[in-house]
Amino acid sequence: MSGQGLTGLSPWSRRLVAVGVLVWCLITVFPLYWVVVTAFKTPPGVVGGPTYLPFIDFTPTLQPFIDLYQGIRGEFFHTFLNSTIVGLSAAAIATAIGAMAAYALVRFEFRVRLGAGLVFFLLALGGYLLFNATFGFTRPQALLIAFPIALIAAVAANRLPLPGPILGNEDILFWFVSQRMFPPIVTAFALYLLYSEIGRLGFQLIDSFVGLTLCYVAFSLPIVVWLMRDFFEAVPIEVEEAAMVDNVPSWRIFFGIVVPMSMNGLLATFMITLAFVWNEFLFALFLTNSRWQTLPILVAGQNSQRGDEWWAISAAALVAIVPMMIMAALLSRMMRSGLLLGAIK
Repeated sequence: MSGQGLTGLSPWSRRLVAVGVLVWCLITVFPLYWVVVTAFKTPPGVVGGPTYLPFIDFTPTLQPFIDLYQGIRGEFFHTFLNSTIVGLSAAAIATAIGAMAAYALVRFEFRVRLGAGLVFFLLALGGYLLFNATFGFTRPQALLIAFPIALIAAVAANRLPLPGPILGNEDILFWFVSQRMFPPIVTAFALYLLYSEIGRLGFQLIDSFVGLTLCYVAFSLPIVVWLMRDFFEAVPIEVEEAAMVDNVPSWRIFFGIVVPMSMNGLLATFMITLAFVWNEFLFALFLTNSRWQTLPILVAGQNSQRGDEWWAISAAALVAIVPMMIMAALLSRMMRSGLLLGAIK
């Protein structure tokens, strides 16, 4: 293979690859560049035709950002604070719960009978209809009564020798990941109906911190379980077995040994989850009105009777993506140092 590089490609092939990568990089970066230059334009500068170079094609202005600061374009900083609080809370809770679920799937063997799942489904649906139609309970009350009963019965039924297949850890993991295969519009509409029914009991979940955070926790759990499973598989089991010999409780092994050894994975998963929550649009559109509105909704609403005001949209979008750019820089630095080697296979 004389005349070829170490990668097995000829010099001309490597040049073609370099040109392709450069073209793809330009295609990827250009939308971000266009948002940046548009954010510093005046309305006539936007509608008057395309201009590309500041101080050459057009004179930059800070007026779109001043409008954001003064609240002319909506309560931007209040919305920014909402996104920050909800994003950090949902990412932290999802990472904590998902990490425990992922560890359990790695270190313990589960056997779930499909018949027990059918028992849960039949009792949950039948109990809901029974309590609602026969005993006169409201729909939220019927749900709150039927689901715990169905869950307890399913756990008890799982201990019985029911006929049918038995699902293992890999099946449970696939079930977790499959939750992201549902069309988001279906889940969002169902959540809106559920929150509306619960609101009739006096627990306000629509346009609330608790309701939006719980939604994002459920939305993020499959990703957390999937990522953290690889991290925990990389932790040497010999360390945990040595602690078990000394009669260390399982919870102390997890929090005192496994979590510190997997801290890099937890931080990476937390940041990835936060990025998903920060950019989420559909659930926030369905489940918030004004009090807990998030940044994607505010950015999408930067228009008027004259149409889309792209200078305002670009200024709001630029401020909104700065935290994610910082997050991407941190993640890339961790990846270069090899800390994410077990997270992304």
